[in-house]
Formats: sequence, structure tokens, C-alpha cells
Amino acid sequence: MKIKSFLAKPYAAIVSSRIKKNMATAVQDQQAILQQLLKTGSATTFGKDHKLDQVKDHTAYTQAVPIRDYEAFRPYIDQIKDGNQNVLWKGKPMYFAKTSGTTSGAKYIPITKDSIPNHINTARDALLCYMSESGNSAFASGKMIFLSGSPVLERVGGIPTGRLSGIVNHFVPGYLRGNQLPSYETNCIEDWETKLGKIVEETINKDMSLISGIPPWVQMYFDWLQQRSGEKIKNLFPNLQVIVHGGVNFEPYKSKLFETIGGHIDTVETFPASEGFFAFQDTLDKEGLLLNTNSGIFFEFIPAGEIFNENPTRLSLADVKVGENYALIINSNAGLWGYNIGDTVRFVSTDPYRIVVTGRIKHFISAFGEHVIGEEVEHAMLQASKQHHAHIIEFTVAPQIQTRGELPYHEWFVSFEHTPADLDAFAKTIDDSLRKKNIYYNDLITGGILQPLKITPLSKNAFIEYMRSIGKLGGQNKVPRLSNDRKLAEALQQWKQH
Repeated sequence: MKIKSFLAKPYAAIVSSRIKKNMATAVQDQQAILQQLLKTGSATTFGKDHKLDQVKDHTAYTQAVPIRDYEAFRPYIDQIKDGNQNVLWKGKPMYFAKTSGTTSGAKYIPITKDSIPNHINTARDALLCYMSESGNSAFASGKMIFLSGSPVLERVGGIPTGRLSGIVNHFVPGYLRGNQLPSYETNCIEDWETKLGKIVEETINKDMSLISGIPPWVQMYFDWLQQRSGEKIKNLFPNLQVIVHGGVNFEPYKSKLFETIGGHIDTVETFPASEGFFAFQDTLDKEGLLLNTNSGIFFEFIPAGEIFNENPTRLSLADVKVGENYALIINSNAGLWGYNIGDTVRFVSTDPYRIVVTGRIKHFISAFGEHVIGEEVEHAMLQASKQHHAHIIEFTVAPQIQTRGELPYHEWFVSFEHTPADLDAFAKTIDDSLRKKNIYYNDLITGGILQPLKITPLSKNAFIEYMRSIGKLGGQNKVPRLSNDRKLAEALQQWKQH
């Protein structure tokens, strides 16, 4: 056993033991974090604007601090960019994590000296929990690849600014630097395809043990390796043992990834975002991700159906229920207060608190009141793929209302590795599964308001070509799973199979 693997094992046991202890004190830890946030936040511009010094508990907090998205937060961010201190948190942020905005350009999410450990330590803890659970530490001595954004940082208002994955890259511990690929120079390349070509060159002859990235871009990396070598990934990397993934649901990509690899390997799922590292897979045999309840973030949960209400119900961890769909709200030592990150989650356990990510608040279809969400369409696609032995590359769903005399329907745009022999039967399996999952959708079909869904097959590279066309190929970018309009659907028409 190599020295890094040998030393990692006892450390993994210590960290795993600490995490298990935290499971038992999650509610108390959350209350303590809220009090810590209020104490520090009361001295800031935001704290004075909202009289945080007078807030003593969560009920009072919900009355003092409204729910905000980034656009409502922007005036405070602008103050920081103008050089002001103590705006949202003490001092100035260490970094801005720059992300793509959906309505008005880039978003600048503060990362503070107090919040950076949440990002760094949680990524470490996820791997150490895997080591402790699986007994596998050998990968720690092998080569590891992180498909991340460029670590090159610009300055905005004097604050180093870049993609979160690029910022985190600066904190890879020295003892792992020698194991890390790609090289710093290659990681700095902005154009994804140019960068991917260099990554393939640098790694094709290395025996990688761990790969981390968003599943569709990991798949693209594997495809390029195969095209270059003609080999299954397991033949190129015989010691590949684990894939660390996050950002999108892994299930729709799993079968094709494992086929490309040439067999099953372990996976570790994470739930990171620019706003914080919220949860991670702590076990190999139980559903869900362990909520990160003792890492500087106080969580609130709004029943998903109330998220657009003027005064929605705001629950703390003690009040959540298994099976309910909640919008995730965070309050953190990065200076985010009542912040709506745009994701919805469902608890699969409250002892300990484990969640699954069910979708994005803005990614849904409710053209007729059906409110179909990401978790439902991904479940339906997974059932059909298993039943019909189909491999899906990527898919998205949109309503089709303009139907020239026939009933409207949901249109599924799908890139198949191999198109099923009976596409109508495949579509029916999806439709039946979705009707079982969503009673509103079922009622609309039964009531003759909607007709069953239709599938529009796209070329294999359709979604890659689309992401390239909008300048969002690679990195942390993701294809929306659902849209309530036809903007994405119309853009994809040029890649329909004929």
C-alpha cells in the first residue's frame, strides 16, 4: 500500500466518526449556526437594514428578513463591488464566484474567509466518508482528474473573481498536487473543446484512479478518449475506482457511462453550488445525500407550492417531513440571507437528514396546471430506458400548445445512443410512468385536455452542438431538463433526426 493511501485510512475513520456524531445533533447545530450568523450579521449594512440585533429566534428572523433571489440581492453585491466593507458579512469577501445569470447577466456570489472551509472541507469529507464506508483508499495514491473551470481569476471591485471550481482549484492540498491532472496550464484554457483535447493528451497514458466532474462532460471526455484509443476506459485506466459527480441527476447518464467504462465502478454524489456545499453521499447503500448541517449554513425549507407566495411558510430543519418537496433557502457565513438558490429537494430520511435534489424552481412544465418537475421526468425516462434497454445521451422536455387542431402535448427531445426499435412503445412507457408519478398530468390526459407525450429524436451530438452554439460547452454548465416555454425546443429543431 502506498503512503498516501496508508495515511488516509485513519484520517477517514476520524472524519467519518465526527460526521456520524453531527447526525445526532443536526437540529441543535442548526440553531447554534443561526445565532452565530445573527451575532456577526447584526454589525453589517444588511444587518442594520433588517435590525438583526433585535432578532432572537427563527420566527422573528422570518419576519425581519424576506426571501430573496440574486436580483433582489444585487444592490448589496453592487455595494461590495464599489469597495464598501461590512456589507453582507464582516470585512470583504475573499472571492466572488462568478456564475451565469438567467435574467440579467453574470451573478457574483460572495465567498468569505469564514465560508471557504464549507466548500473545501465538504469535498474532502465526501471522499473520506467513501474511504471509510468502502474500505477503499488505494485511489488516494493514484492520478486524479478534476474536470473543472479555469483557475485564472480576474478582479471585480478589487476582489479575485472566477468560477467556483477554478477558485477551489487553488485550495487543492500540496500532497495531492502531484496526483492532480490536468496540468495548471491546460486547466487555464477557456475554450472547452481545446481544453478537452489537451486533457485527453495529458491523461490518455496515465492510469487514472479518480475522475470528478458533471456527468455529461465526463461522458464527453470518455468519448474523446475512446475515439483516440479505440479502447474501453477500463483498458486505458485499469485502476479507475471512483467517479465523483454532482450538478445533475446521475441516473440518466449512468448506463452509458458504465458501458463506456466497460463495467461498474463506485460513484460518490455531491451537491455543491457557488452559494455553498449543501450535501454529499455519506453511505454506499442508502438513498439520498447527507445534509451539511454543521458547516456555516442555516437552512430553511419552503413547501414548493408556496415558493411564489408573498409570505410562504418557512420551516427550519426540525419541522421538515419525509416525502415533501421543498424549495431550499440558505443563510450563510458568506453573507447570504434568506437566499433562494433555485433548487428543490425532498427528504428521504430525517434520522439522519438526507435529501434528494428534485429539480430547479424555474425548470418545470405547468402549461395546463400539471406542474411536472425534473425528478418526475427523470424517473419516467429511467423506467423506460431500463424496460426498453435504451441508452440516453441527453434529453429535455417542453410543452407543445400550437398543434393545428389536435390536443396539445409534452414534447420530449431525446438524443439516443441507439434509437429504440419501437419508439411508440418507448414513449408510452414514459407516459404511463409520468402519469403514475403526477396525478395532475394524469388527470389532464384522462380528461382529454392533453394527449400523451411525443418524442422527437435528435442527432447524437445535438445537445453538445446546442451548448456550443450558446457558448456554454463544458465546465459547470447544464442543459435544462424542463422548460415551460418553447425557446429551447425551437433552438433544438435544427438537430432533429430525419
